[in-house]
Amino acid sequence: MDQAPAKEVTVQQARKCEGEDCGNDAGALQCPTCQKLGKESYFCGQECFKRNWSTHKQLHKSQNSHFNPFPTYNFSGSLRPSYPLSPRRKVPDSIRLPDYASHGIPKSEQVFVGRNRIKILTKQEQDGMRKVCRLAREVLDIAAREAKPGVTTDHIDKVVHDACMERNSYPSPLNYCHFPKSVCTSPNEVICHGIPDQRPLQDGDILNIDVTLYHGGFHGDLNETYYIGKADQDPDSVRVVETARDCLEESIKLVKPGALFRDYGNTIEKVAKAANCGVVKTYCGHGINQLFHCAPNVPHYAKNKAVGEAKPGMCFTIEPMITLGTHKDRTWPDDWTSVTTDGSRTAQFEHTLLVTEDGVEVLTARLADSPGGKVPMPTATNGAATS
Repeated sequence: MDQAPAKEVTVQQARKCEGEDCGNDAGALQCPTCQKLGKESYFCGQECFKRNWSTHKQLHKSQNSHFNPFPTYNFSGSLRPSYPLSPRRKVPDSIRLPDYASHGIPKSEQVFVGRNRIKILTKQEQDGMRKVCRLAREVLDIAAREAKPGVTTDHIDKVVHDACMERNSYPSPLNYCHFPKSVCTSPNEVICHGIPDQRPLQDGDILNIDVTLYHGGFHGDLNETYYIGKADQDPDSVRVVETARDCLEESIKLVKPGALFRDYGNTIEKVAKAANCGVVKTYCGHGINQLFHCAPNVPHYAKNKAVGEAKPGMCFTIEPMITLGTHKDRTWPDDWTSVTTDGSRTAQFEHTLLVTEDGVEVLTARLADSPGGKVPMPTATNGAATS
């Protein structure tokens, strides 16, 4: 979950007047009550605001419980956080904890001696990785079946947390560097590290669910992007989701002993560019075993300078993040949610991989009944997808 600074690009979003009987573009006038609640509500002028007050004020009753904690922030897309976050979910004493669970600092990952040395897992350790990855796949599939219009990402977080507890596993993201939730949920323009909140999923959204479990002393990590409602009928949404899926599948074909970590990005960027998509450069795949994140780094873009090659017994992830527009990212004031700077949609897929003597074992592979999966490109009927 490392983060790097990114140059911010602002995008002016066209607004319509909130007046129920008005179709004009909005001006600078905002409802003062909505501002106090952290909501954006613009009107074309004072007369329109007064004329619609009796109807508009009814909305305040439904807005009292949820609010945008960053009302003055210049968001790049249409998505807004919906607070308050639910309380931190509890973990029973019977669950084995990673070292950061109580204080939020993964001290085992911060040891400098041998930090670039890539661990070769023993047969017993490989079996440990197989088990946790199998459990992680089960949990992701359970979460994906809940992803539908009207469901909040906070509900998905609860489903993931409860499924982890049922499997005697700790949800690895919880309190990792102080991340507040048990899973990352990243809709639309969110590249990664989205915090589950009170926003209901909308028909037409796309949603990445990133699950990691800690079980038996090992972490298993995977994610997929899913179509919410009729999103699979939108050509641009399908283009970015299926391109991300193809990028991961094609790069995995390269994994075998002797394959250079710098080469996966060449294939990923080739696939992305063929679909007129961008590749996020800030985040990369990573080593995983008893540590959540460790060597090697596996960049997803072409001509990178990653060091090292795959050897039997190594475990690492590949997790390309693909965009419809710019590859550039920026982070919301919550210090976690990474979004595209132009508000364009983005999709990601991830597997945990074990290098074998003659190739690769996809430890988090889809099951026969896993939800989601490839969809065909629909016929284009209108313009670009909205965020």
